Amino acid sequence: MKYNHKISFLFILFSLFLRFGEGWGGASFAQNKNIDTLITLLKKDKEDSSKVNHLNDLGWALMYQNLDSSILLGNQALEIINHLNSIKGKRKFALLANTYGNLGVYHLNKADFPRALDFTLKALKLNEEIGNKKSISKNFCNIGIAYAFQLNYPRALDYYFKALNLAQEQNDKNLAAAVMHNIAGVYLSMHDFHQAIYYSLKSLKIKEELGNNNSIARTLDIIGNIYESTGDYPKALEYSFRALNMKRELGNEMETANTLVYIGSIYTKQKNYGKAYDYLYNALAINKKTGAKVEEKTLFLALSNLYESSNIPLLDSVGGELLNMEQMRLRSIYYYQHYIAIEDLIFSSEFKKNLELEEMNNEFDKKEEELKAKNRKQQAVAEAKSQKQKMIIFFVAFGFLLVVLFAGFIFRTLRITRRQKQLIESKSAETELQKKIIEEKNKDITDSIHYAKQIQSALLRDEEHTSMHLPEHFILFMPKDIVSGDFYWGAEKQQYWYFAAVDCTGHGVPGAIMSMLSISFLNDIISSEELLSSAEILNRLRDKVIKELRQTGEEGGSKDGMDISLCKLNLKTNELQWAGANNALNLIRNGKLEEIKADKQPIGYYPESRPFTNHEIQLQKGDSIYIYSDGYVDQFGGPKGKKFKYKQLEDLILANNHLLLKDQKEIYKKNFIQWKGSLEQVDDVCLFGVRV
Repeated sequence: MKYNHKISFLFILFSLFLRFGEGWGGASFAQNKNIDTLITLLKKDKEDSSKVNHLNDLGWALMYQNLDSSILLGNQALEIINHLNSIKGKRKFALLANTYGNLGVYHLNKADFPRALDFTLKALKLNEEIGNKKSISKNFCNIGIAYAFQLNYPRALDYYFKALNLAQEQNDKNLAAAVMHNIAGVYLSMHDFHQAIYYSLKSLKIKEELGNNNSIARTLDIIGNIYESTGDYPKALEYSFRALNMKRELGNEMETANTLVYIGSIYTKQKNYGKAYDYLYNALAINKKTGAKVEEKTLFLALSNLYESSNIPLLDSVGGELLNMEQMRLRSIYYYQHYIAIEDLIFSSEFKKNLELEEMNNEFDKKEEELKAKNRKQQAVAEAKSQKQKMIIFFVAFGFLLVVLFAGFIFRTLRITRRQKQLIESKSAETELQKKIIEEKNKDITDSIHYAKQIQSALLRDEEHTSMHLPEHFILFMPKDIVSGDFYWGAEKQQYWYFAAVDCTGHGVPGAIMSMLSISFLNDIISSEELLSSAEILNRLRDKVIKELRQTGEEGGSKDGMDISLCKLNLKTNELQWAGANNALNLIRNGKLEEIKADKQPIGYYPESRPFTNHEIQLQKGDSIYIYSDGYVDQFGGPKGKKFKYKQLEDLILANNHLLLKDQKEIYKKNFIQWKGSLEQVDDVCLFGVRV
């Protein structure tokens, strides 16, 4: 008999290809009603992402009925994605990865392994780009299936265990159970029945907990196959009939045919040739509709074995006539030749060559991308160093200006330096003396800057201000240099509390000068008898900056200014007025974060300036608001040296919002320091949190 364990394992394994969209292979099979619904939706769809998703859903639903239709729909989805200019970035990558993945599965079912692997590797590359670990796991699994069909079991297991590790990292029980099923199939094919039963029972336990009948049916198939391999045919039939009943209830024709072939093959081994013929003939009728090559291959081998082994006349499955023993022998040869033809296709040396070449190309692409990323990082570091050198030059230049403003003794120091230089030129120890002079000058400059910090600190409100009238709040203030271009500001007037987080142009000495001018401007504006709205304060602040810094918009003129997020809180009613220049406000209510967007214009000259928007929000008990400059989110760090970004800060705020604000402050500070690591702090940091 030509029948072997390898063949029965392969059609069980084939039912576990994993899908790359919202669902995955084995979750559910669309009924005709669902197919009709998808067809109706496609007629109404425009050429957009919705139509792509519906084409993929319909293709997947039809896979177990007509593979050619599934491939046609997948190619249509691919064509729409490539012509859609409205979809870009990660969203386009996700749609492409989904479509490539599904096309890979369709071609695996057709036994077109070079194309299947090409599509799957394309999907894998895109999923790695966007960090979609769940789909990466499915890619690994389907590559493992391709190796399993080539009987390269060590490589198949390598990819399966990669897939299993990713699934378990994400606590995805559905995916983990599916991969365990495939691992069990490989061990079965290797005749390692101990490992095969171990992984199949683990898979079955998870699937029964989840109530996934499709997947349960497949694992029942493989358990039956294990019993058949050990010669326990009654037990094998028991599990196979349980699987068959489930598949028929679910309406899955392709997999129903698989189990029919398997049952027919067991009956052939038991020499119950009449029953074997009935089950194999039913499988043949289904296979003619689906056209799946691997299932067809398995069926042809089973029919060949039946006609060769039977000692009773059987009907001709082609013509329907009763055959004599010689005709049955010829019919066995006929089916065996068809089996060999498909076998040669699957195990061709050309495919093995393509399989290795495709994987090598994929590895090369990954290495090339890693090299490009490394070069980009080195370039970014070089640019950062260049920017740092420029900032040092500006720092020294403006440091002199600050020294002039705050201490007259700098002039005396410079005169001494000149006289000492003249003396040094006449002596042999010129270099050593110049070094000492430079050290003294740098000390004087540094002392002056520290004195400037005292002046700036005096202008800032106490971080730990604890007025009984004020709600619970915290201020995280971390200057990049000794003095800061960021600052926080607050004032109480009648029953109102005004407070703001401000980011002035630059940092260090130039930023500090701008911040002190801005504090003075804000104090002057709020000192009027009027109770100004947040937006009106920003309008007046902009007018003052433009006027006092003589900004005209001409080339070479002053372009200094600031970004600001400013609040006016009624301490009695908790009514909040807010306005922002480039910097937004985050409101957390009932565990959800809402971003209130700022006007996209700075405080300072702007060619398309317009009045600032005054937002009014009625705060509720327990609400929290956060305002901040961009120093926190622009900080480079983490394992890849990337920016922290707004989304990560919002997630951090949301995760810790339930804590006391004083505890939150320490968490944000510690997180910033850990993220920055050994890298330079790139900007001043100001983060202001309030809870009513």
